[in-house]
Amino acid sequence: MDLRIFCEPQQGASYEQILALALATEEGGFNAFFRSDHYLKMGAVSGLPGPTDAWITLAALARDTTSVRLGTLLSSATFRLPGPLAISVAEVDALSHGRVELGLGAGWFEEEHLAYGVPFPSVAERFDKLEEQLSIITGLWETPADETFSFTGAHYSLHQSPALPKPVQKPRPPIIVGGHGAKRTPALAARFADEYNIPFASLEFCETQIQRVDEACRAANREPDSLLRSVALVSCCGRDDNEVERRASAIGRDVDELKVNGLGGRPSEVIDRIGAFAQLGITRIYLQILDIEDLDHVALLAADVKSALR
Repeated sequence: MDLRIFCEPQQGASYEQILALALATEEGGFNAFFRSDHYLKMGAVSGLPGPTDAWITLAALARDTTSVRLGTLLSSATFRLPGPLAISVAEVDALSHGRVELGLGAGWFEEEHLAYGVPFPSVAERFDKLEEQLSIITGLWETPADETFSFTGAHYSLHQSPALPKPVQKPRPPIIVGGHGAKRTPALAARFADEYNIPFASLEFCETQIQRVDEACRAANREPDSLLRSVALVSCCGRDDNEVERRASAIGRDVDELKVNGLGGRPSEVIDRIGAFAQLGITRIYLQILDIEDLDHVALLAADVKSALR
């Protein structure tokens, strides 16, 4: 099982705090550090000092880290035009010497769009735009360097783009598509993605969704096993019950609830829970760290959970 660290900076984090968590991730031997791509806090937290832009942050992390892979879980297709996004991600890939991954979704959080003046169309239109963005971004990256790329869609059109710059990774950086959708999300993952992510879901739902993704792959004439399956889960691990309770309280969650819906408990309990997801064919877990300043939490997960799964 591949474990990655994942954070939510819109809940309140400076770049210095994000960097400290990324460096702790690297020091702990995790192979990737991911962040959400949101512009507004969720829940009762203050959100101070305010949101940070995901791809500006990742560009800085590309220079301030040395080994961890970097990416978004997930960028919203409503936030950026596909051509400029392809340029940004390719540039961060160069800055990081080939360590970038792009997670891209349709977007869902209406309040952040209203707060910052970003159009928020219907679900159907958001998925239509996501499909076109995936077509354009992969098309730009995979076009040979001496050729141009054109695309005509309902929402975006490109005419004889030089399709530059090219990413360092060949043929392109890995693409992650994720979500709970029953039809379009699995279909888009089967067509475009290297990885399919199921966020914050039960074992039962994951089993159902994996079956849907397998069917979508077969419908697209793709071998299902060629699509990596992952989950994102809230993590709250402690050396003893008191430490687990302290960490749960710090993020406003109940320990018993986290043991059912996330990865909560002592290291042995977390390992057992990970094993249950592994039995479904899931090979990667994003450990969501909600208390971004609790670097000891990352060290514990590295020493007592990750090391036990080798």
